[in-house]
This record gives sequence, C-alpha cells and structure tokens, in this order.
Amino acid sequence: MDGVALTSSTTQTAVTMTAQAGAVANHYAALTAFSDYRNRKADNTLAAHDADLVTFADYLAHVGVDVAGSALSTDPASWQGMTWGLVKGFVAWMLGQGYAIGSINRKLSTVKVYAKLAAQAGAIGAEDLALIRSVTGYGGKEAKRVDERRDVTRIGSKKENHIPLTVEQVKELKAQPDTAQGRRDALLLALLLDLGLRVGEVALLEVEDFNLKENVLRFYRPKVGIDQTHRMTPDLRQAFAAWVESGNCPEDGPVLRGSRKGGKLTGAGMSETSITERVRTLGDAIGVTGLSAHDCRHYWASRAASQGTDAFALRDAGGWNSLAMPSRYVEAATIANERVKL
Repeated sequence: MDGVALTSSTTQTAVTMTAQAGAVANHYAALTAFSDYRNRKADNTLAAHDADLVTFADYLAHVGVDVAGSALSTDPASWQGMTWGLVKGFVAWMLGQGYAIGSINRKLSTVKVYAKLAAQAGAIGAEDLALIRSVTGYGGKEAKRVDERRDVTRIGSKKENHIPLTVEQVKELKAQPDTAQGRRDALLLALLLDLGLRVGEVALLEVEDFNLKENVLRFYRPKVGIDQTHRMTPDLRQAFAAWVESGNCPEDGPVLRGSRKGGKLTGAGMSETSITERVRTLGDAIGVTGLSAHDCRHYWASRAASQGTDAFALRDAGGWNSLAMPSRYVEAATIANERVKL
C-alpha cells in the first residue's frame, strides 16, 4: 500500500510541475505574442498594419477612448475592454468618413488580427474575441450597393479603378526613342509591363540583378519578403542590352537613372515617386491620362490570365501570398459559357 501511495504522490507531483511549467510558458508566450508576430512580417506589411491601427485609434478617440495607434500594435494591455460593438462601430465610422470599401475591409482585417493577438496575451476574453471576429466587411456586390447609397464614396489618393491598356497601347509605350532617356524609359516600361513588378521592386533593382548570359532577372520582393528569379522576355532583354551597350547604365548599384525635364540623365537610382511620375508622363504622351505603375501590373496580370495562366502560376509569378488576387484576374478572363454545348 505504501508503494501505491508513493506512486500516486509521485504522479501528482509530476502533474503539478507540468501545470506550473505550462503556466509559465503561457505567461511568456503571452508577453511576446505581438513581437513574435511582427518579427515574422515584412516591413511593408508592418507599415500597412501601423497605418490601419492609427486609423482605428482615430476612431476610438472619436468615441471617447484614448489610446495611441503605436500602443495598439505593440501593447496587449491597450486592447483591454475591446468589444465587438466598438469594432462594428469602426466599420460604420469608416464608411461615413468615405473610406474605399477595399480600405475598410483591410483595416478591419488588421484590427481582427491584433485583437486575436491580444486575446492570446489574455487582454481579451474568448467570448469577446469570437464576437469581434464575427464582424464582417463588404463583399463585391455589397460594396457596389454601399457606394451607390452613400454621399461620400472615397477618400485618399488610391484610384478606384485600374486604367485598362490595349496591346496596341502597350506597343506604343514600349516604342521609346533611341535617346538616353528613351532607353531608360524602355527598360522601365518593360519591367512593369512584361514582368508585372511593383513600383517598389523596380526602384530596388540593381545592375547585378540582371544576367544577360542566363537571360534571367533576380530580385527581391519586400512586400512578401522573398527573392525570385524571372526569365526575361525578349523586349526586356533587348531594352536592358540597349541600356548597357549605350553606356548609359551605371557600372553597379541601382540600374535606373533619374532624368531632368530636358531628358538629360542624372545620378543612379529612381525613387518610387519618380517612377510613378514618369509612367504618368509616358501615358499622357500616348493619350492615356493618369496611367500608374500599378496599371502596368494590372495589364500584365490580366494579359497573363487571358492567355491561360492559371491562378497558382499567376500567384507565384506576381509575388502574391494568397490566391485571392490572382484568382480575380483568372475569373475575369474566363468565358463563363465556354464549355456550354448547344
């Protein structure tokens, strides 16, 4: 009997120690929930999250809750007392302020992500979290109805719709004059139209990223934190080769160079703002007003989808984290009754 009692006591002690160790582990995991999550994300993602939480803080101030956006992104305690009513009110507030539906959905998603982290840290109860996560944004058809019925439809500088480009217009854009600025522009446009690179990705490109011998371009995508290798298209290869052979290309460092109004090239490197302004100017030159670098990416994705590229291949080539966006391009390019037989 003494042996049985000893075994029972030993087992109970082990259970107690395990429970204590588990409690300690949970405590430290809770303390690092925010930092661990943010350490895994790309800088662009964190910047977007921070902006979204500043908007949430502005709304909270509007309803009498004083909390800084910086605290919402780092301090679980700042989420104490958060309810689904506050989050639902945030959606309604943004709608009234004129935020685009896409922005509303993104900002709501960010709030729900950090509410979940706060719950893991013990600042929000399980029941409150479940209710917060039940708050939804607006789907496609809902978004159209909402925009039709509200007086203020949008705020911010982001365009509501992409500017579509035809194949003929793309040919015009690529047909730049054989000048220093023209060769630079031809390379810039080929990167945007043939590979669908984001403006930030183009701004980061360096001379050593291009390999004419292997006909590939290796570059970094900061938005998703990955390096990729792409095969150069004939137009891109030709544009880069002409840029190098002319002597206009820097020997190393940033591959693009800025330019002045007269067309004279300046030092190495083009900022995202400079690229954006140059694309707009080149669009104006062929009668396409308001063209942006993202319109070029939209053309690339739409063209790829229309030529039969599936959503998985488009996701990988375009540097998206999920199938949501590439699937939209594929669906838009699909002929709904193609397989219907009459």
